[in-house]
Amino acid sequence: MVEDKTATTGSTGITGLAARLGEAGGGRGPAPVERWNPPFCGDIDMRIAADGTWFYGGTPIGREAMVRLFASVLRRDDDGRTYLVTPVEKCGITVEDVPFLAVELSAEGEDEAQVLGFRTNVGDVVTVDDAHPLRFAHDEHNHGLKPYVLVRGRLEARLTRAVLYDLVERGSESVIDGETWFGVWSAGRFFPVVPTAELERLS
Repeated sequence: MVEDKTATTGSTGITGLAARLGEAGGGRGPAPVERWNPPFCGDIDMRIAADGTWFYGGTPIGREAMVRLFASVLRRDDDGRTYLVTPVEKCGITVEDVPFLAVELSAEGEDEAQVLGFRTNVGDVVTVDDAHPLRFAHDEHNHGLKPYVLVRGRLEARLTRAVLYDLVERGSESVIDGETWFGVWSAGRFFPVVPTAELERLS
């Protein structure tokens, strides 16, 4: 017999799932999911689209409070998969890219004294530093860049296009191993974006 790895959420569906997550302490900021080691209960029909929209059973989740509740108990494990985690259960979900979007940039100071911060679409606020670095992946579709910031654990947020433009406005150049790079400073660290010689190609 083949074991069914599809989790069930009970007759109350998403409402029952939300209630259980709320009882586990989610919804009041990120829960301490890294400290929990519950059994895997299978996958549920929840998906986070690349544009940041959350779906359950193929239907968008329209309530922001519910999305934030689910976001507060997310964890990405070393197997590369993302789960909803409580002290008693772990359910797999589908994430098309990364779970969050960075929708607002804040900046204080200038040049090497600059400190950057982002607000995500689910209310996380993160300062760009050694613990929350920026990374830039190549977009195979348009040969541009896909920028990400580490939010917590292994969970990342992708910068929206508007936020990326704001970030570029805060950029400067620095020499790394003899090559001039365009990037941004934050919290005393330079985060390289692209070699300066490639800027025209990416514009």
